[in-house]
Amino acid sequence: MRLLKNELNPEVTDFLDSQTLPLRNEIEKIRRCILLAHNQVTENIKWNGPNYSVNQQDRITLRIHPPSKLQIIFHRGAKKQEQPAQKLISVEYPFLSWKENDRAVMIFQTVEQIDENSSFLSEFAHQWIEATQEVK
Repeated sequence: MRLLKNELNPEVTDFLDSQTLPLRNEIEKIRRCILLAHNQVTENIKWNGPNYSVNQQDRITLRIHPPSKLQIIFHRGAKKQEQPAQKLISVEYPFLSWKENDRAVMIFQTVEQIDENSSFLSEFAHQWIEATQEVK
């Protein structure tokens, strides 16, 4: 199956349908925010949740367990890489926690939090993808 970029992947939808997820509506909102954030994003399943790649390079993963919250992990792939000297994006935000200079996490627990912050999420996802393409 060949998917277009920015398209919901039916395999991801089927995977999510097979789970018992109390935050399923929230997951769908986040999926759409990330897919619309950048014109090169594709969606798949990795690490037991939706994963977003650009040019087959993993960049954003949605952690759907435990079911009480959703974590959006912004990264540069599974393998540890040399750390950049500073954060890839110089932004601070209440829902954003920096783990390393090339790894950040957003945590949401309600649809209201996602609705109120969807513009920031999309903008941050776009900036993240651009920044990680520039870092070597």
